[in-house]
Amino acid sequence: MKKLALVTVILIATCVVAMAQPRAIGGRLAYGVGVSYQHGFGEKNMIQLDIDFPAYSWGVQVAATYNWIFSIDSWTKPGSWNWYAGVGGGIGVDWWGTGWAGVAGMIGVEYNFKFPLQLSIDWRPVIGPWFNKDHAGFNGWGMYAGAVGIGVRYKF
Repeated sequence: MKKLALVTVILIATCVVAMAQPRAIGGRLAYGVGVSYQHGFGEKNMIQLDIDFPAYSWGVQVAATYNWIFSIDSWTKPGSWNWYAGVGGGIGVDWWGTGWAGVAGMIGVEYNFKFPLQLSIDWRPVIGPWFNKDHAGFNGWGMYAGAVGIGVRYKF
């Protein structure tokens, strides 16, 4: 019985901590469109997950980055400005059977309004190998194709 009570307390505490973290969901417009989700860990760190539908390949790409957040106090007016940078990974495939995977980097600037809206502009390249059934190579176009994006997210 004591073990069950302890497990219950731990689960409730974990849920409360997870729900207390700031989150944001919205879209990202680059050379294609995507869905973007951010989950904050305090005021200085966040994980960002993007699911993109890049126009250059007619496929889908998933990228996740762990970002460090730095406040820009000199720009603060009614809302708050931050810049962020981070690293992670990405993987994708197009409808013709070409796949790619690699390292994702991210650097960007965001503005958080007083109401629950966030605007951002960032650069998130995904570089690494590409491959299909006949060939393989280096995914150099991941440096620019879909890498620069504008995000609009609802904060909750």
